[in-house]
Amino acid sequence: MPLTIEFLGHSGFLLSDGTHTLAIDPFLSGNPVATKSADEIACTHIGVTHGHADHYADVPAIAKRTGATVFAAYEICNHLNEQGHEACEPMNPGGTVAAPFGSITLTQAFHSSSFEGRYMGQPCGIVAKIGGKTVFHLGDTALFGDLKLLGEMHTPDIAIVPVGDRFTMGKKDATAAADLIGAPTVIPCHYKTWPPLAQDLIGFHPQASVAEMQPGESRTF
Repeated sequence: MPLTIEFLGHSGFLLSDGTHTLAIDPFLSGNPVATKSADEIACTHIGVTHGHADHYADVPAIAKRTGATVFAAYEICNHLNEQGHEACEPMNPGGTVAAPFGSITLTQAFHSSSFEGRYMGQPCGIVAKIGGKTVFHLGDTALFGDLKLLGEMHTPDIAIVPVGDRFTMGKKDATAAADLIGAPTVIPCHYKTWPPLAQDLIGFHPQASVAEMQPGESRTF
């Protein structure tokens, strides 16, 4: 069963097994590199790593329009419930929830999480089993040693790693993170969206194969 991954720009991705489509952090409105609008996103499920606007702001509208089930921190699900969307699977780091396509596990991440001044729970990474593959989207995080343990526990086929610096790991730390995780394929994200973030991958050289994707690009794994 092949897995198709589409890069939405910034940290947003669509993962599809041909039947189900999981959107992770679909940020389109206000995203200067996006090639789609939020109204064009079709998905059956949504995973949210944390509550910052550049990951979450479009989620309520996409979820309500599509009826997608949202996997996210408990506090994010509470916010969605208040917006009138009930199809939520509240979680916290360490927890796993079965899904029609496989499963979602939340991992720890070192960052922050708020939306319009409201606390949105602990920031997370997402391990998604879909399309016969295991994909580890690190979310926004700093480098931490337990990435090695998470790699050993989940043995991801693909790691999606932030490399843009300032708000997440830069390229040196992201290289170390990718090597700790040990996935054979690494997709960089959270860079060249705005000038304060890294504009290239010079200095990002993990042992894994780097699958650099452009916004709007799809690949089958």
